[in-house]
Amino acid sequence: MAADFIDLLEAGIKANQADSYRQHNLIVLPEKGDIVITGDLHGHRRNFERIVAYSSLEENKGRHLLLQEIIHGGPEDEQGGCLSFDLLADVARLKIKFPDRVHIILANHDTAFITNSEVMKNGREMNASMRQAMKRRFGGEIQEVESAIERFLFSQPLAVKCSNGIWLSHSLPSDRTIEKYDFSIFSRELKISDIVRPNSAYLLTWGRRQGIESLKVLAEKLGVDFFVLGHQVQESGWMSNDENLIIIDSQHNHGHILHIELNRQYDIKTLIGSLVPIASIG
Repeated sequence: MAADFIDLLEAGIKANQADSYRQHNLIVLPEKGDIVITGDLHGHRRNFERIVAYSSLEENKGRHLLLQEIIHGGPEDEQGGCLSFDLLADVARLKIKFPDRVHIILANHDTAFITNSEVMKNGREMNASMRQAMKRRFGGEIQEVESAIERFLFSQPLAVKCSNGIWLSHSLPSDRTIEKYDFSIFSRELKISDIVRPNSAYLLTWGRRQGIESLKVLAEKLGVDFFVLGHQVQESGWMSNDENLIIIDSQHNHGHILHIELNRQYDIKTLIGSLVPIASIG
Protein backbone atom coordinates (compact mmCIF):
# COMPACT_ATOMS: atom_id res chain seq x y z
CA MET A 1 0.00 0.00 0.00
CA ALA A 2 2.73 2.48 0.95
CA ALA A 3 4.83 1.54 -2.08
CA ASP A 4 1.94 2.28 -4.45
CA PHE A 5 1.29 5.62 -2.76
CA ILE A 6 4.95 6.59 -2.95
CA ASP A 7 5.25 5.53 -6.60
CA LEU A 8 2.19 7.62 -7.44
CA LEU A 9 3.64 10.74 -5.84
CA GLU A 10 7.02 10.15 -7.48
CA ALA A 11 5.25 10.13 -10.85
CA GLY A 12 3.39 13.28 -9.79
CA ILE A 13 6.67 14.99 -8.93
CA LYS A 14 8.00 14.26 -12.41
CA ALA A 15 4.78 15.56 -13.96
CA ASN A 16 5.01 18.80 -11.93
CA GLN A 17 8.61 19.31 -12.97
CA ALA A 18 8.07 18.47 -16.65
CA ASP A 19 4.96 20.60 -17.21
CA SER A 20 5.51 22.05 -20.69
CA TYR A 21 4.19 25.46 -19.62
CA ARG A 22 6.47 25.69 -16.60
CA GLN A 23 9.22 28.29 -16.53
CA HIS A 24 11.13 27.81 -13.28
CA ASN A 25 8.47 28.41 -10.58
CA LEU A 26 5.87 29.95 -12.89
CA ILE A 27 3.32 28.39 -15.25
CA VAL A 28 2.97 30.67 -18.29
CA LEU A 29 -0.16 29.86 -20.30
CA PRO A 30 -0.70 30.65 -23.99
CA GLU A 31 -3.32 32.90 -25.55
CA LYS A 32 -5.65 30.04 -26.41
CA GLY A 33 -8.04 27.72 -24.61
CA ASP A 34 -9.54 28.34 -21.20
CA ILE A 35 -8.86 27.64 -17.54
CA VAL A 36 -10.96 26.55 -14.57
CA ILE A 37 -9.57 28.04 -11.34
CA THR A 38 -10.29 26.70 -7.87
CA GLY A 39 -9.71 28.18 -4.46
CA ASP A 40 -8.64 26.15 -1.41
CA LEU A 41 -10.01 22.59 -1.38
CA HIS A 42 -8.85 21.34 2.04
CA GLY A 43 -9.86 17.73 1.48
CA HIS A 44 -13.39 18.47 0.20
CA ARG A 45 -13.83 15.41 -2.03
CA ARG A 46 -17.34 16.19 -3.28
CA ASN A 47 -16.30 19.64 -4.48
CA PHE A 48 -13.21 18.17 -6.13
CA GLU A 49 -15.35 15.61 -7.97
CA ARG A 50 -17.74 18.32 -9.14
CA ILE A 51 -14.86 20.50 -10.32
CA VAL A 52 -13.31 17.63 -12.28
CA ALA A 53 -16.71 16.83 -13.84
CA TYR A 54 -17.24 20.50 -14.75
CA SER A 55 -13.75 20.79 -16.24
CA SER A 56 -14.35 17.75 -18.48
CA LEU A 57 -10.72 17.69 -19.55
CA GLU A 58 -11.14 14.64 -21.80
CA GLU A 59 -13.62 16.47 -24.02
CA ASN A 60 -12.04 19.94 -23.81
CA LYS A 61 -8.52 19.56 -25.13
CA GLY A 62 -7.59 23.22 -24.74
CA ARG A 63 -8.81 23.52 -21.15
CA HIS A 64 -6.55 23.91 -18.11
CA LEU A 65 -7.41 23.29 -14.47
CA LEU A 66 -5.74 25.05 -11.53
CA LEU A 67 -5.90 23.39 -8.09
CA GLN A 68 -4.56 24.55 -4.74
CA GLU A 69 -4.35 23.70 -1.05
CA ILE A 70 -5.51 20.09 -1.26
CA ILE A 71 -4.51 18.92 2.23
CA HIS A 72 -5.85 19.52 5.75
CA GLY A 73 -9.59 19.03 6.03
CA GLY A 74 -12.35 16.73 4.85
CA PRO A 75 -12.84 13.08 5.88
CA GLU A 76 -11.30 11.69 9.08
CA ASP A 77 -10.40 8.20 10.28
CA GLU A 78 -12.03 6.59 13.32
CA GLN A 79 -9.61 8.37 15.66
CA GLY A 80 -10.27 11.76 14.08
CA GLY A 81 -7.13 11.86 11.98
CA CYS A 82 -7.12 13.91 8.78
CA LEU A 83 -7.34 11.76 5.62
CA SER A 84 -6.78 14.53 3.08
CA PHE A 85 -3.68 12.71 1.80
CA ASP A 86 -6.16 10.45 -0.04
CA LEU A 87 -7.44 13.44 -2.01
CA LEU A 88 -3.85 14.49 -2.63
CA ALA A 89 -3.30 11.08 -4.27
CA ASP A 90 -6.31 11.64 -6.53
CA VAL A 91 -5.00 15.07 -7.51
CA ALA A 92 -1.62 13.49 -8.34
CA ARG A 93 -3.41 10.95 -10.56
CA LEU A 94 -5.18 13.77 -12.38
CA LYS A 95 -1.90 15.63 -12.88
CA ILE A 96 -0.28 12.49 -14.29
CA LYS A 97 -3.22 11.94 -16.66
CA PHE A 98 -3.19 15.56 -17.89
CA PRO A 99 0.41 16.62 -17.20
CA ASP A 100 0.33 19.87 -19.19
CA ARG A 101 -3.22 20.96 -18.36
CA VAL A 102 -3.60 20.32 -14.62
CA HIS A 103 -1.53 22.73 -12.54
CA ILE A 104 -1.21 22.60 -8.74
CA ILE A 105 0.30 25.63 -7.01
CA LEU A 106 2.09 25.86 -3.69
CA ALA A 107 -0.01 26.98 -0.70
CA ASN A 108 0.69 27.83 2.93
CA HIS A 109 -0.59 24.51 4.33
CA ASP A 110 1.84 22.83 1.91
CA THR A 111 4.78 24.81 3.22
CA ALA A 112 3.68 24.05 6.78
CA PHE A 113 3.67 20.32 6.03
CA ILE A 114 7.07 20.43 4.35
CA THR A 115 8.63 22.23 7.32
CA ASN A 116 6.46 20.39 9.89
CA SER A 117 5.40 23.67 11.46
CA GLU A 118 2.10 24.22 13.24
CA VAL A 119 -0.91 25.21 11.17
CA MET A 120 -4.36 25.52 12.70
CA LYS A 121 -7.74 24.90 11.08
CA ASN A 122 -11.03 24.84 12.99
CA GLY A 123 -9.15 24.70 16.28
CA ARG A 124 -6.94 21.72 15.37
CA GLU A 125 -3.27 21.48 14.50
CA MET A 126 -3.59 19.89 11.08
CA ASN A 127 -0.09 18.51 10.54
CA ALA A 128 -0.32 16.40 13.69
CA SER A 129 -3.81 15.22 12.73
CA MET A 130 -2.76 14.18 9.23
CA ARG A 131 0.52 12.58 10.29
CA GLN A 132 -1.27 10.50 12.95
CA ALA A 133 -3.75 9.20 10.36
CA MET A 134 -0.88 8.42 7.98
CA LYS A 135 0.97 6.53 10.70
CA ARG A 136 -2.11 4.39 11.35
CA ARG A 137 -2.47 3.74 7.62
CA PHE A 138 1.17 3.14 6.64
CA GLY A 139 2.76 1.93 9.87
CA GLY A 140 6.52 1.47 9.70
CA GLU A 141 6.75 3.05 6.24
CA ILE A 142 5.43 6.38 7.46
CA GLN A 143 8.75 8.23 7.05
CA GLU A 144 9.01 7.24 3.37
CA VAL A 145 5.41 8.32 2.79
CA GLU A 146 5.93 11.66 4.54
CA SER A 147 9.02 12.29 2.45
CA ALA A 148 7.14 11.57 -0.77
CA ILE A 149 4.36 14.01 0.20
CA GLU A 150 6.86 16.69 1.19
CA ARG A 151 8.72 16.34 -2.11
CA PHE A 152 5.51 16.34 -4.14
CA LEU A 153 4.31 19.53 -2.46
CA PHE A 154 7.71 21.16 -2.90
CA SER A 155 7.68 20.31 -6.63
CA GLN A 156 4.61 22.48 -7.23
CA PRO A 157 5.03 25.83 -9.02
CA LEU A 158 4.29 29.09 -7.22
CA ALA A 159 1.87 30.77 -9.62
CA VAL A 160 0.20 30.80 -13.02
CA LYS A 161 0.46 33.78 -15.37
CA CYS A 162 -2.11 34.06 -18.15
CA SER A 163 -1.31 35.88 -21.39
CA ASN A 164 -4.40 38.10 -20.94
CA GLY A 165 -2.95 39.73 -17.82
CA ILE A 166 -4.43 37.56 -15.06
CA TRP A 167 -2.21 36.25 -12.27
CA LEU A 168 -3.17 33.18 -10.22
CA SER A 169 -1.45 32.32 -6.95
CA HIS A 170 -2.40 31.13 -3.48
CA SER A 171 -1.81 34.59 -2.06
CA LEU A 172 0.55 37.55 -2.40
CA PRO A 173 3.03 39.28 -0.10
CA SER A 174 1.31 41.65 2.32
CA ASP A 175 1.53 45.43 2.14
CA ARG A 176 4.40 45.71 4.61
CA THR A 177 6.64 43.12 2.89
CA ILE A 178 6.41 44.20 -0.77
CA GLU A 179 9.25 46.72 -0.65
CA LYS A 180 11.82 44.04 0.21
CA TYR A 181 10.21 41.17 -1.71
CA ASP A 182 12.52 39.04 -3.88
CA PHE A 183 10.70 38.82 -7.23
CA SER A 184 13.50 36.67 -8.66
CA ILE A 185 11.91 33.70 -6.89
CA PHE A 186 9.69 33.10 -9.91
CA SER A 187 12.63 32.74 -12.30
CA ARG A 188 15.11 30.63 -10.34
CA GLU A 189 15.33 27.29 -8.57
CA LEU A 190 13.20 27.06 -5.43
CA LYS A 191 15.10 26.34 -2.20
CA ILE A 192 13.78 24.97 1.08
CA SER A 193 14.85 28.18 2.76
CA ASP A 194 12.47 30.09 0.47
CA ILE A 195 9.42 28.54 2.18
CA VAL A 196 10.62 29.46 5.68
CA ARG A 197 9.57 32.74 7.29
CA PRO A 198 10.38 35.49 6.34
CA ASN A 199 11.54 34.42 2.87
CA SER A 200 9.75 34.94 -0.41
CA ALA A 201 7.78 31.69 -0.99
CA TYR A 202 6.62 31.91 2.61
CA LEU A 203 5.49 35.52 2.14
CA LEU A 204 3.74 34.61 -1.13
CA THR A 205 1.73 31.75 0.36
CA TRP A 206 0.97 33.23 3.81
CA GLY A 207 0.43 36.90 2.90
CA ARG A 208 -2.76 38.78 3.78
CA ARG A 209 -3.98 42.38 3.60
CA GLN A 210 -3.01 43.56 0.14
CA GLY A 211 -4.33 47.08 -0.39
CA ILE A 212 -5.19 48.67 -3.72
CA GLU A 213 -1.90 50.57 -3.98
CA SER A 214 0.16 47.49 -3.10
CA LEU A 215 -1.73 45.47 -5.71
CA LYS A 216 -0.92 48.12 -8.31
CA VAL A 217 2.78 47.85 -7.42
CA LEU A 218 2.61 44.06 -7.65
CA ALA A 219 0.76 44.24 -10.97
CA GLU A 220 3.49 46.44 -12.43
CA LYS A 221 6.28 44.23 -11.08
CA LEU A 222 4.66 41.04 -12.40
CA GLY A 223 3.35 42.47 -15.68
CA VAL A 224 -0.33 41.70 -15.05
CA ASP A 225 -3.63 43.51 -14.53
CA PHE A 226 -5.69 41.28 -12.20
CA PHE A 227 -5.09 38.84 -9.35
CA VAL A 228 -7.08 35.73 -8.49
CA LEU A 229 -6.12 34.26 -5.11
CA GLY A 230 -7.20 31.69 -2.54
CA HIS A 231 -5.93 31.47 1.06
CA GLN A 232 -8.49 33.68 2.81
CA VAL A 233 -11.71 31.97 3.87
CA GLN A 234 -14.79 33.40 2.15
CA GLU A 235 -18.10 32.25 3.62
CA SER A 236 -19.93 33.23 0.43
CA GLY A 237 -17.29 31.49 -1.71
CA TRP A 238 -15.68 34.62 -3.14
CA MET A 239 -14.96 38.31 -2.68
CA SER A 240 -13.57 41.16 -4.77
CA ASN A 241 -12.13 44.60 -4.14
CA ASP A 242 -14.06 45.69 -7.27
CA GLU A 243 -10.88 46.85 -8.94
CA ASN A 244 -8.16 44.25 -9.52
CA LEU A 245 -8.58 41.35 -7.06
CA ILE A 246 -10.82 38.31 -6.66
CA ILE A 247 -10.42 35.77 -3.85
CA ILE A 248 -12.17 32.43 -4.31
CA ASP A 249 -12.84 29.66 -1.81
CA SER A 250 -13.76 26.10 -2.87
CA GLN A 251 -13.71 24.18 0.42
CA HIS A 252 -17.37 24.31 1.52
CA ASN A 253 -20.96 24.12 0.28
CA HIS A 254 -20.96 27.76 -0.85
CA GLY A 255 -17.66 27.34 -2.69
CA HIS A 256 -17.00 28.87 -6.10
CA ILE A 257 -14.66 28.41 -9.03
CA LEU A 258 -13.69 30.86 -11.76
CA HIS A 259 -13.81 29.92 -15.45
CA ILE A 260 -12.09 32.24 -17.92
CA GLU A 261 -11.03 32.26 -21.58
CA LEU A 262 -7.31 32.73 -22.13
CA ASN A 263 -7.74 34.81 -25.30
CA ARG A 264 -10.25 37.25 -23.81
CA GLN A 265 -9.57 40.58 -22.15
CA TYR A 266 -11.44 41.04 -18.86
CA ASP A 267 -12.40 43.85 -16.55
CA ILE A 268 -13.29 43.21 -12.92
CA LYS A 269 -17.03 43.04 -13.67
CA THR A 270 -16.65 40.41 -16.38
CA LEU A 271 -14.30 38.44 -14.14
CA ILE A 272 -16.87 38.44 -11.35
CA GLY A 273 -19.47 37.37 -13.90
CA SER A 274 -17.31 34.33 -14.70
CA LEU A 275 -17.62 32.87 -11.18
CA VAL A 276 -19.42 29.53 -10.94
CA PRO A 277 -21.02 28.18 -7.71
CA ILE A 278 -19.81 24.63 -7.19
CA ALA A 279 -23.23 23.62 -5.86
CA SER A 280 -24.68 24.42 -9.31
CA ILE A 281 -22.57 21.67 -10.90
CA GLY A 282 -24.52 18.44 -11.33
